[in-house]
Amino acid sequence: MMSVNANSLTQYLEQLPGTTFRKLYQQPSSTFAVYRRMLPHMAKTIVMAVLYSPTPFSLSDLDLLVKPTATREKDQALAILRSLHIVQPNSLALTPNFKNSLRLALEGGGDHNSFGVASTDPIPSEVDHAFLDKYARKKWDDILHYVVSATGLSIDTGSNGPKQSVKDLLVAGHLIERSHGELKITHLGFSFLLQEANAQVWTLLLLWLQAIDSANANGTNSDMDSVDVLSFFFLLASLQFGHAYSTDALSESRRNMLPVLIDFGLIYIPQHNTHQFFPTRLATTLTSSESALRSVSAGFAAASNATNNDEDKCTIILETNFRMYAYVHSPLQIAVLALFSDLKFRFKTMVSGHLTRSSIKKAVSHGITADQIVSYLSSHADEQMYRHAAAANKPVLPPVVIDQIRLWQLDTERISTNDGYLFKEFDEYKEYKAVADFASNIGVCAWRNDKKGIFFATKVEQIKDFMKSRRKANEAGG
Repeated sequence: MMSVNANSLTQYLEQLPGTTFRKLYQQPSSTFAVYRRMLPHMAKTIVMAVLYSPTPFSLSDLDLLVKPTATREKDQALAILRSLHIVQPNSLALTPNFKNSLRLALEGGGDHNSFGVASTDPIPSEVDHAFLDKYARKKWDDILHYVVSATGLSIDTGSNGPKQSVKDLLVAGHLIERSHGELKITHLGFSFLLQEANAQVWTLLLLWLQAIDSANANGTNSDMDSVDVLSFFFLLASLQFGHAYSTDALSESRRNMLPVLIDFGLIYIPQHNTHQFFPTRLATTLTSSESALRSVSAGFAAASNATNNDEDKCTIILETNFRMYAYVHSPLQIAVLALFSDLKFRFKTMVSGHLTRSSIKKAVSHGITADQIVSYLSSHADEQMYRHAAAANKPVLPPVVIDQIRLWQLDTERISTNDGYLFKEFDEYKEYKAVADFASNIGVCAWRNDKKGIFFATKVEQIKDFMKSRRKANEAGG
């Protein structure tokens, strides 16, 4: 079963076996993309120090370079490098494929064609930056409008929407659900809507990878290998926006990927010349940011500030009886309102509804806080509310509404749950302390009780490796 919950590129890569990484790192473009996007600054510094070190680099050498106050950052960096199979276990030696490919990416040379082959055919006169941006935006807006339509909003986009394969992928990823012939958006779908474009693209790409993995695991012949597909994503990210590249230089399996990438708006292929393709900005910016996929809460904050475009503007009138009127055009802003309110009516330029206990609890369950809701309402308050507040020397929003929103949030905070692993019953306190400190240093310890000798961790892989290496060291010393 696919789920967007796990659709962080970091989480997807961490679950891959070492043999998969050896294959992935055969391509310089993939290696450079992982280095560029996945690694924090400390990890990049370690890789560069080891890559061009004339002598073997040891852990003791690293301790001399890192300040004592940065020990936690160092441990986290090493944990990431090991989870991505960039360095070998219990050492700082780079894995051979990663080392060779990163050097090729940085220094050039070789005939690997890992960064694409330019097309020698003339570029169509109509294809320029503006054309590609408009094309990609149209494709992506079709997908967003389809997801927004699952909120029950009727949106006329003048288009038939995305291809059926994209719709099926959205359903398989639990962004939307089909119930009794109707579409219904899920909380994961709201999270998708409020992510930035780069995060949204990666969400669908990783859902596609999971679909390929699932098909291959079930014995269904998908004619695609997820590692090759992921490697092709990284290749696209290395290409230059507005340049034409040859489809003839691609392998047959990668040429079979092109139709799906067209549906996503990542590439454009002229109808009169299928021997060349153009990467859009959606593709060339795939690895331009180190930020992970944003949560609903972070996306909500971003949407709250997205008022520069007239189409995205939203002005709200809020009454003391919790009734809300919003003058809005953007389907995305309407979807944001639907996150925390019970919308009753929609007109051409206005929607109206109520703030209710159930609607606020629903918003909190999506990761949105009461303060964010209040901030959103305040920043989008109509000018009349500001004028009335200034004249009467009162707050812009009715205090009774603000207080009640916060009280409704408190109702949901009596207990919270987290998935993870509980470690207890250690042979001795010294062992517990060492393992718990390691978990804290790599950032996976969510709770600990030193008095009882137990702690709770969100991830277990690195802790298991640490405990194994510690046990081997004790056996060798004993």
